[in-house]
Amino acid sequence: MIGAVIARLLPVVTVLAVSCGAPGSGPALAVGASADPQNLLLANIYAAGLRYYGTAARIEVSDDPLDELDGGKVSVTTGFTGRLLERFDPDSEARSAPQVYRALAGALPEGVAAADYAVAAEDKAALAVTGRTADRWGSRDLSALVRDCPRGEVGAPTGSDTPDSVGDCRLGTAREFGTRPMLFDALRAGSIAAAWTTTADTAVPSDVIVLVDRKPALLRADNVVALFRRNELDEMQLRAVNEIAGVLDTAALVQMLARVDDGADPRSVAEQWLAENPLGR
Repeated sequence: MIGAVIARLLPVVTVLAVSCGAPGSGPALAVGASADPQNLLLANIYAAGLRYYGTAARIEVSDDPLDELDGGKVSVTTGFTGRLLERFDPDSEARSAPQVYRALAGALPEGVAAADYAVAAEDKAALAVTGRTADRWGSRDLSALVRDCPRGEVGAPTGSDTPDSVGDCRLGTAREFGTRPMLFDALRAGSIAAAWTTTADTAVPSDVIVLVDRKPALLRADNVVALFRRNELDEMQLRAVNEIAGVLDTAALVQMLARVDDGADPRSVAEQWLAENPLGR
């Protein structure tokens, strides 16, 4: 009698063990990443999700993970919808998160597909101003900048690819600063009227205001997303990459990035976050 009960329970125990992260015995699934700390963290987040549902996963770092994905050297890679769309369809005029995702899905190479995008996790371009400027406008919305287009220069970190306009407001070429602290010091000093940043930038000081881009969007959305090779992921692997998108948010991304910037191991950071935010709920 006891033996029969145990026999009935064994399949349930096996399923539970896999769902709690026991890696499978097959070859590890390759998740592509660049050496950029943000991209490396994202890759580790998705790899942690794959392990959570029983798939052994490893990170493959390369100069161009998208080429590695297209060439079949990795099965999954990660990024942000807007930046990916810029690569695959630079002439697209999509702006809102759903529009950008749909445009990206339609522009991907044959054999590559997009998982669900993270609605609550983004790193889109943003403009920061001083509290004095926001108070003068009576608003912390990006639309206020369009209504009262600044006459002074706009700054950006060196090497940034920033828009030269927001709506009808022509901002021109941004003045570059070698470091983010230098950029925000110039903003505080009034040397520039506004500073380009992103919504997941860990270096934004607490005393500046990042303007909120409300609907309709004035700047292109940039939400977290995973790309994968079609017909290579099984049902549980697809579930893993899609469920990550439903759990991750910008606040958590910023907190994890700050830890990585401070020298923490991206895999450890990702796995700790996943332990605190389990999938499948």
